[in-house]
Amino acid sequence: MAVSPSGTPSGAALSAADLGRIDAQLAATDLLLERNYPGDDGTRQPVHTVYVPADRFTPDFAASWGAQALAAADAHGGLEQLCTLLGQDPALAGAVAPRVAAKLGSEPIEDLRLDFEDGYGDRGDDAEDADAVAAAAAVAAAVADGSAPPFIGIRFKCFEAPTRARGLRTLDLFVSGLAAAGELPEGLVLTLPKVTTVAQVQAMDYAVSRLEEVHSLPAGRLRFEVQVETPQLILGPDGTSPVAQLPHAVPGRISALHYGTYDYSASLQISAEYQSMEHPVADYAKEVMQLAVAGTGIRLSDGSTNVIPVGDGVQDAWRLHGRLVRRSLERGYYQGWDLHPAQLPSRFAATYAFYRQGLPAAAARLRNYVERTDGGVMDEPATARALAAFVLRGIQCGAAGAEEVLDLTGLGLPQLAALAHPRLAHSTSK
Repeated sequence: MAVSPSGTPSGAALSAADLGRIDAQLAATDLLLERNYPGDDGTRQPVHTVYVPADRFTPDFAASWGAQALAAADAHGGLEQLCTLLGQDPALAGAVAPRVAAKLGSEPIEDLRLDFEDGYGDRGDDAEDADAVAAAAAVAAAVADGSAPPFIGIRFKCFEAPTRARGLRTLDLFVSGLAAAGELPEGLVLTLPKVTTVAQVQAMDYAVSRLEEVHSLPAGRLRFEVQVETPQLILGPDGTSPVAQLPHAVPGRISALHYGTYDYSASLQISAEYQSMEHPVADYAKEVMQLAVAGTGIRLSDGSTNVIPVGDGVQDAWRLHGRLVRRSLERGYYQGWDLHPAQLPSRFAATYAFYRQGLPAAAARLRNYVERTDGGVMDEPATARALAAFVLRGIQCGAAGAEEVLDLTGLGLPQLAALAHPRLAHSTSK
């Protein structure tokens, strides 16, 4: 191609100076996209979070919940019967049930939060100080002996004036106790509840930054979740959405947004009978959350249902829970809360069915995309990323095996990860 003395290809109207001016004009945009919209980091996201009052945690807690979950399923016809109850055909139920059994035996809880907030209450400073110190020691011991879930941490009291000092002290004692015990757990998670303003999140950013400095931790090591439980975070007093400002007020610090079903619904005067993860006010809040964090790398979690599979209503509660889990997954919420051991069978049964039902079509489309084979769907690169991410999530949670996926797609885990997170793969290859 012929090039003019100015460096512009012959026939092109825009000069190198023009292009330079455009680059300068968009420098701030380039920085914003790089800093504030890094995309997902490619690490595993748990499918659920379990909350337990902090003083009830012991190293055998997860195994105990797994045993209780299996016993609940066995008492009502077994896991395959539960899968059928959730609408799975015999072939699907036959594939899902043994995987759920294996999961409940090996990793029944993926993410555990020792609760010092609603599930703990106000027990006085001396008791909470002692429990915060004991929680740190128990978590450190569970991580050391391999009994801890892969993700574990605490939820402390919120930063509203009446509970702020108490919440900060519990956070401090817990993190300081873990730091004194050795290296922090890789899957450490901290949860800030009942957030109403951006300023509260900025205060949390300052608090964890100071803890990092005091304990000689790398900057950014202490990330945290924000619970979206108040309407003020969805729509602020000035008519803007504070939740949309959070990723940019503290870039890289927030790991996830968790929807709080009952606090949020109650704040909008929804009567108790109709408070639900699928109420229109819940859907609106979650759609705003989804838009707010798109591309930022911040993950999302749906809330919980307080209809528990116990007593006479076990089957109805399982049907409800399974349907709500599936509904969340279909809407791009890959995580939720579980409140009772008997919810674990329906959580994993519904989750595994979601991935296994979608696997054949996703695998075929991925193979066609990679091999550039004509198929019934012409997928764009963005869709290929979504397909690869879907398959990866299925492997990570135990719904499918890596070898099974390799047979279906021709892709190993590194190739899937590169397809799902090309920006990450590009940065690590440099």
